[in-house]
Amino acid sequence: MTESSALDPIQLARQLCEIESTTYHEGAVGDFLAGFLAGRGWQVEKTPVEQPAESAAGGARWNVYAGLAGQTPDLVFSTHMDTTPPYIPFSEDAEFLYGRGVCDAKGILAAQVAAGEALRAAGFRVGLLFVSGEERDSAGAKAANLAPKGSRFLINGEPTDNRLALASKGALRAVIRANGKMAHSAYPELGDSAVHKLVQVLGRLLALELPVSEDAGPSTLNIGQIQGGYAPNVIADKAEAQVLVRLVGDAAPVRAALQEACAGLAEVDFTLEIPFVRLRAVPGLPTMIAKFTTDIPQLSRWGEPLLLGPGSIHVAHTPQEKLAKKELLEAVPLYIRVAKQLLA
Repeated sequence: MTESSALDPIQLARQLCEIESTTYHEGAVGDFLAGFLAGRGWQVEKTPVEQPAESAAGGARWNVYAGLAGQTPDLVFSTHMDTTPPYIPFSEDAEFLYGRGVCDAKGILAAQVAAGEALRAAGFRVGLLFVSGEERDSAGAKAANLAPKGSRFLINGEPTDNRLALASKGALRAVIRANGKMAHSAYPELGDSAVHKLVQVLGRLLALELPVSEDAGPSTLNIGQIQGGYAPNVIADKAEAQVLVRLVGDAAPVRAALQEACAGLAEVDFTLEIPFVRLRAVPGLPTMIAKFTTDIPQLSRWGEPLLLGPGSIHVAHTPQEKLAKKELLEAVPLYIRVAKQLLA
């Protein structure tokens, strides 16, 4: 493939989705993408992203940046290369692409490459940044933020149905741990059930009145995982739950509410915080509120952010993940239009 040949974003999305890249296993897709972009005339940088201690994967993983030699980009397109597990093999029909990553976010990535090449050919100074780890801890974005390229604008890609997001909810993740004393369940007075304590805490959490934003809607709380106990006839000495709150403002009052709910029964450890962000509008574009989090807060040194991409978040992370080919193709001129308006 030569630099001058037209890029088919559907074919690129197909190639990307045929490479498994669940979080911590992004090495192969990063290698492919770096070679693909270098073959099309981009100057490519591959930056290692560390594997976390809890990862069972031992392979390399990367961020991939593509630009033009000696050029500071005015605008950078960015999205992530990793996907949620499990891997779902790629398939397609006349209308849709199917499989893990087609809308979150490899179809988006393909549209951004096509838009970037069209803008590059028109003389605009653009770059492409594709990162690892967005689906877990934004490790790639954090690494990229240590070495920004001086861009004025960042167009981040997530499934927004080709609508520009005016805000993106934040996230506060917490582990709640209760401790007790083990005993035979026939003699509960001799023990102290950690599970019973945890159940009381979770009841309090579900009853909380969390902050509401007039335009972004309510904060939402999900109790995603519960673990504890040994058997029905054993008083449990340990129990824990994983909780995630979607933020629509400052995290401080939510932290305080969770701590109050745990008081006297359990300890709370806050393990992740991603802030709520408001984003700019572009005249003439339909808009939405993203109820999910993105890498944008971790890419603060890459220019003023916007959030836009093809696909529906409602099918991302599900067995039914799909992306309409028509919507993918429509995203390319949409990205070009937004970039030209920003850089006019």
